[in-house]
Amino acid sequence: MKQQAPIGVFDSGVGGLSVLREIRRVLPAENLLYVADSDFAPYGDQPGHVIQQRAEAIVAFFVHTGVKAVVVACNTATAVAVQALRARFAFPIIAIEPAVKPAAALTKSGVIGILATSQTLASKRYLRLVGEYGKGVAIIAQPCPGLVEQVEKADLDGPETQALVDRYVSPLLERKADTLVLGCTHFPFLHAVIGAFAGPHVSLVDPACAVAREVQRRLKVHALLSREQQPGTERFWTSGAPDRVHPVMEKLWGREIEVCPLPSA
Repeated sequence: MKQQAPIGVFDSGVGGLSVLREIRRVLPAENLLYVADSDFAPYGDQPGHVIQQRAEAIVAFFVHTGVKAVVVACNTATAVAVQALRARFAFPIIAIEPAVKPAAALTKSGVIGILATSQTLASKRYLRLVGEYGKGVAIIAQPCPGLVEQVEKADLDGPETQALVDRYVSPLLERKADTLVLGCTHFPFLHAVIGAFAGPHVSLVDPACAVAREVQRRLKVHALLSREQQPGTERFWTSGAPDRVHPVMEKLWGREIEVCPLPSA
């Protein structure tokens, strides 16, 4: 039955686990599949055609597993590939993008900082968001090279990670930003260290909660919500070396998991 089919979630690496955990919280009965495309992480360093190819290959893998919906848990993949994915595949495809709209509603100083990859910040989707919801506020785009790689190593608060956060957050604070958008799904895992540098009067906006609610809404519209009373399951794959990726994913997920090699596309 379609209601019992799983939901596929993917990211360039482990960052999308921040979205997966919110989906699990909102939809406890759903079966979830997760692909970390670690061999190609970070997508922000990849040319657009590579990101497009990887996204289509992973969604094709999900089709083979019989999913009822897919979540693009990567801002860069959303920016580059989601339109083509929706044109090719018939089931619901839910995507994430920088939370410019809620940040604009939240700021009191009128200054917002967007922490994201260069690919995301250069995308037409991001520029559209700024044009649509950024009127009346100052939006400062802050590329964050190196931060994704730190999360991919599960280095969430070491000296190098703290130095990078300081480098990227300090200029935003100097310009009086009081709201910071976590515009990459890896960055919620750095919430504690970013929050420590930013201080208690700066709000951090993570769109993962909104994505999980949108997944719930779309499944309900299409009559695809699980009818099971038992808790759902999770399965994990990576295109990287499982022995390298597994301990990182297990640390971020917070309990023991099995990570399988992604079949080559």
